[in-house]
Amino acid sequence: MDGAPYLRKVDLRMYGGYRELRDALDALFGCFSADASASAAHFAVAYEDKDGDLMLAGDVPWDMFISSCKKLRIMRGSEAR
Repeated sequence: MDGAPYLRKVDLRMYGGYRELRDALDALFGCFSADASASAAHFAVAYEDKDGDLMLAGDVPWDMFISSCKKLRIMRGSEAR
């Protein structure tokens, strides 16, 4: 999953916040659910902003996020730190 392009547009305005977005991504990929196998790595949601910087989702208010997010990325939690 990490590094594999999914090439799908997402209308972030459909979601009311980070929690809803994370739940939708979990429904697609099953990477955030509590019932994931114990051997599975923990994942974090990151995004590329208008300036090309990679940021962690949740670091800025939701409205600022949806206006500046250009690309989403699900990455291993160990790489996100």
